[in-house]
Amino acid sequence: MSMAAAASSTTTRAAALLPVPARAAGGAARPLPRTVVSMPLRASRGCVSASASSLQQPLGDGDPDRSGVPAPAFRDPISLPQNDWMSCSGPLTSADLMEPTGDGLKVAYQGCPGAYSEAAAKKAYPSCHTVPCEYFETAFQAVENWVADRAVLPLENSLGGSIHRNYDLLLRHRLHIVGEVRLAVRHCLLANRGVKIENLRSAMSHPQALAQCEQTLTKLGIEHREAVDDTAGAAKLIAEQKLQDTGAVASSLAAELYGLDILAENIQDDTDNVTRFMMLAREPIIPRTDKPFKTSIVFSLEEGPGQLFKALAVFALRKINLTKMESRPHKKRPLRIADDNCSAPLKHFDYLFYVDLDASMADPNAQNALGNLKEFATFLRVLGSYPTDVTEA
Repeated sequence: MSMAAAASSTTTRAAALLPVPARAAGGAARPLPRTVVSMPLRASRGCVSASASSLQQPLGDGDPDRSGVPAPAFRDPISLPQNDWMSCSGPLTSADLMEPTGDGLKVAYQGCPGAYSEAAAKKAYPSCHTVPCEYFETAFQAVENWVADRAVLPLENSLGGSIHRNYDLLLRHRLHIVGEVRLAVRHCLLANRGVKIENLRSAMSHPQALAQCEQTLTKLGIEHREAVDDTAGAAKLIAEQKLQDTGAVASSLAAELYGLDILAENIQDDTDNVTRFMMLAREPIIPRTDKPFKTSIVFSLEEGPGQLFKALAVFALRKINLTKMESRPHKKRPLRIADDNCSAPLKHFDYLFYVDLDASMADPNAQNALGNLKEFATFLRVLGSYPTDVTEA
């Protein structure tokens, strides 16, 4: 269908993000079931965690990595009749009606109490009840299984780069990005009461936190590094085991929670240390144009010269700014065999491209761009259209 046939209503176009009822054999629309993943959650060390056997079970539909299940194509807003999306079960979601403070919300995050992710959750939803989870995937499962209402998980850090695990999990699960929050990271060196810096021989923390403080720790004479799952977990372990020769790189809140002394503050090598977190929900929010919005998508392309250039051109020609681009190898199709008239076939990596657009899906310009991209992309999915965080980190 040509772009000239686009519906005039911006609201109709915005509905492209909303799920569309499947059709039964008789042609009548049947309501979309709420998917509850059968993965038992249990409490472990104060965090929600999934049993080891349950982590190996399939995780729902829509994943292009999973054989036998078709990847969801981007639904062209041009071909979406108004009566179709209006018949969906509740296009106005709880995300639209919830108080900005998140009063009553249960928000999952990865790590133990005192983790930076908990601080991000509290910044995003100041009045929420936080739900600590052992793994990133457990936080996804907690929202899918209605154990939590939202999840706040890191996507990238200004020093350490992208958290690739969460990019992969976005595709494996059917949650939607409904917001973002930026948090300034201020690392502290923590130790048990009475321990001095000169007593420390080792520093324990998350690998990225250790990397961000590498030069400072070396200058302090701390030679050894011990990596654990999260910063607050390191503080908790040092407090529980009463270690005298090991310090934790964690937040001042972790020191307060676990009764540790702060031996040094702001020990990160670069003062501009900011982590960007995504806010996830079971349903998308309705995009708007009255304030800054960002849209996150993922797509794949055929192999060939100029394919990526062609994909980026659909945004450049419409003057849509791209704020981030990340490529990840396709998990189930890591290599693509191409015959380039050589003596032996060449093998290329098959990639997925994650892109953030400085635009709202309520903007017809952005919808036209995605409609154009859909014409030649082998896979296209909108991960979310959500307000841009314009507050101070």
